Amino acid sequence: MLIKSALFRRKIILALALFVLLFGVFPVHAEVNGITEEEILHAQKGWAEGVVSIGRAYVDKKDYEAAAAEFVDAFYGYDKGPVLFKPTKASAVKFRSTKEEALSYFVKGSIPEDHGFVLQPWSNVRFKNAGIVIDSDSALAMGVYFFTDATTSEEVEVEYTFGYFKDESGKIRIMLHHSSLPYAE
Repeated sequence: MLIKSALFRRKIILALALFVLLFGVFPVHAEVNGITEEEILHAQKGWAEGVVSIGRAYVDKKDYEAAAAEFVDAFYGYDKGPVLFKPTKASAVKFRSTKEEALSYFVKGSIPEDHGFVLQPWSNVRFKNAGIVIDSDSALAMGVYFFTDATTSEEVEVEYTFGYFKDESGKIRIMLHHSSLPYAE
């Protein structure tokens, strides 16, 4: 009886090992860390509302710098690892690899070329995704987003690519943000 029991245990262990080799992780892990398109769309909506909110705080003479710091903490993964950020209107300092550099771009700061992109202010931001690619616990979205000037109501079209990951609490965070104005001859 002991031999049959040991043989049965070995078969179970072998089957589990094969499952892990074939699928990489147990299904429970995939359910916890998998990203859905709905979550990406929700993150984009929150990001857009955050941009508008910071500009509104600036106009209303509220603490827009604190609002921007909360925005960067909520949407970007600087506290989790590297973030690749290439802002639209950056030329002297093309990339923003720290939270402080990102804040400088959004609300003015240590980088002289920065004029506070979200202080425009904008009355609306809308995303038009060309596509979203999901790879289990990360995703890429690319397309154009439109920023509506709160003063003139004119829209500015900007091309973007965002890379997302899901942190340990299940929140979608940005690890890649590249945006640029459309090519014009």
